[in-house]
Amino acid sequence: MVTHVSETHGDERATLLAFVEAQRGAIRRTLLGLTEEQAASRPSASELSLSGLAKHVAETELNWLRMAQRQPNEKARTQETWGDSFRLVGDETVPQVLEFWDGVAAETEKFVRSVPDLDDSFPLPPAPWFPKDEEVSMRWLLVHLVEEIARHAGHADIIRESLDGRTAFELIAESRK
Repeated sequence: MVTHVSETHGDERATLLAFVEAQRGAIRRTLLGLTEEQAASRPSASELSLSGLAKHVAETELNWLRMAQRQPNEKARTQETWGDSFRLVGDETVPQVLEFWDGVAAETEKFVRSVPDLDDSFPLPPAPWFPKDEEVSMRWLLVHLVEEIARHAGHADIIRESLDGRTAFELIAESRK
C-alpha cells in the first residue's frame, strides 16, 4: 500500500510517507518511455545514469530500513562493490530494479506504520560524517529518505533532459493521462 497525499490530513506518519513516495515517483517517471540502453546512458558530465540512480536509491532505502529494523542488509555493499550500486550489472534490467524498489517501498511503509512512535530510535552507523554513538528517530529516517531521494531526483531530471530534452513536468503530465 502506498500512501497518497489525499490520505495524509492530520497524520504525520502518512504525510512523511507520502513525501518519500513523491520523491520515488519523481525518479521513476524519468525512466518512462526509455530503452534499457537510454536508461543506462550517461549523457552529462556525470557518471550517473537513470537506471543506476534508481538502483542506488532503492538499495540506499533498503540499507536505512535494515538499520532502523536492526537487521543485517542482504544487499550490503563493500568498498569494492559500492560503485555497482550506481549501475546495472550482469543481467539486471530496469523492470527488475523497479520491482525490487517496489518491494523495498512496501516494506518501508509496513515497517514505519508498525513502529509504535516516530520518536523510536536506532543507532547511526559509524561514519566520519555522523556523530559517534548517535541515535536518530524514525521521523529522522523518513525526512532523511526524502532528502536522499530528492537529491537524486534532481540528478535524474538533469539526465533525462540531457537525453531527450523532456522535463519532469512533461513526464508528470503524460503519466497522468
